[in-house]
Amino acid sequence: MSISQPEVTEVAAVGVRFTETMLYIALSDGREVGMPLKRYAFLANATPEQLSHWELEPRGFAVYWPRLNDGLEVAHLLSLSPL
Repeated sequence: MSISQPEVTEVAAVGVRFTETMLYIALSDGREVGMPLKRYAFLANATPEQLSHWELEPRGFAVYWPRLNDGLEVAHLLSLSPL
């Protein structure tokens, strides 16, 4: 008897929004992942203008902030443990 693994579907970032203290990334499967800005120093120390200039990497695998020369991969965000 073998146990089959569920099919893994790639989830992509489709949007980004911020509040004063939080970053939210909308995902292609309808979920939204939120985390405190302070979790990432490059975001916590950024100006509102720097934060507002983000790009989705090809196929939405990551969100990138060109003015900060840094980004976050969706797979990494989904593997994080709660604070």
